Amino acid sequence: MKPLDLGDVPSLYETVFVVGYPRGGDNISITKGIVSRVEVTKYSHSKAKLMTIQIDAAINSGNSGGPVFMENKVVGVPFQGLSSSENTGYIIPTPVVKHFICRVKENGGLDGFCSLGIWCQHMENALIRNYFKMTSEMTGILIKRINPLSSSYGILKKDDVLLSVDGVPIGNDETVSFRKKERINFNHLVSMKKLGETISLKVLRDGKHHEFNINTKPVQPLIPAYEFDKQTSYYIHAAYVFLHLTKPYIDASGIEDSILQYTPKYADEQIVVISQVLKDDISVGFTIFEDLQVKKVNGVRVENLKHLRQLIEECPTENLRLDLENDNTIIITSHESAKNITPKILKRYGIPTAMSKDLVQSKLEKK
Repeated sequence: MKPLDLGDVPSLYETVFVVGYPRGGDNISITKGIVSRVEVTKYSHSKAKLMTIQIDAAINSGNSGGPVFMENKVVGVPFQGLSSSENTGYIIPTPVVKHFICRVKENGGLDGFCSLGIWCQHMENALIRNYFKMTSEMTGILIKRINPLSSSYGILKKDDVLLSVDGVPIGNDETVSFRKKERINFNHLVSMKKLGETISLKVLRDGKHHEFNINTKPVQPLIPAYEFDKQTSYYIHAAYVFLHLTKPYIDASGIEDSILQYTPKYADEQIVVISQVLKDDISVGFTIFEDLQVKKVNGVRVENLKHLRQLIEECPTENLRLDLENDNTIIITSHESAKNITPKILKRYGIPTAMSKDLVQSKLEKK
């Protein structure tokens, strides 16, 4: 069997062919599409912002993961569509595919794509450019926030103006030159860096030019975008089911997604919530307190789900106090009574164990 060759990113208006087995039949399906856009967009599963190719052909269930051909070469992999629009599909271009394959070969896996871990604002308005002492020849974007766990933290600062990446000027709209007359978001240049590879940044700070070299790395968000490859971590104490917050949970529960903008303060930080309050005498009056974040246990701030388990199981007092969101809601439970009640509640609801395997393992390792 001869392997397929990978081609370049197709140009606008070029014709491509999507091959796969979409629902609606058993035989192979070939769909013709025209390239209408090449830009950085959010991927539906990982939520990473990477280069994509938009075509005027629908990507249906069964197409994802197959090849997209142009002149006998693979130019991408179809992976998502746009539900609000007909005949609009998106494919992963070969630069992203090659980067993924290379990283897997070198490291045996992929922990994500590199990021500067910064939030930026466009500077298309002349008044804001003048305020930050930019000359008429300068273009760039304003840095608003920096992820404390990123390589940029401690080097870049809020209100810095990012002028260029690896010598490539950044436009006031966050884009850089791509091919002839096309432009693409500057994050594409960052995401194609290998782990630990150096990136050069030119910055305007208080009217003065600075140049920094930063070793790139993936930046994990405070709230994971997905955990399809992991079993859900949970902990049950008495009638209370605790989980750490993820994007799929937010989507399913109706929690405001503004919380996704939060940045972690330290490694391994998690937002722990009460996912469910099971009905029992010990939880009378507290059953309405679901989908709320647990801020403190007996006055100690909760760092993550493992820490919460530790705080509860090592509680030195008879009563256990849980402070929930904004410290405005409190749950009190009897620590000793909960030890006896928890096995009964688990049996009643058909739950095999009070905690997930990862928490059991961490408990054994501590011993």
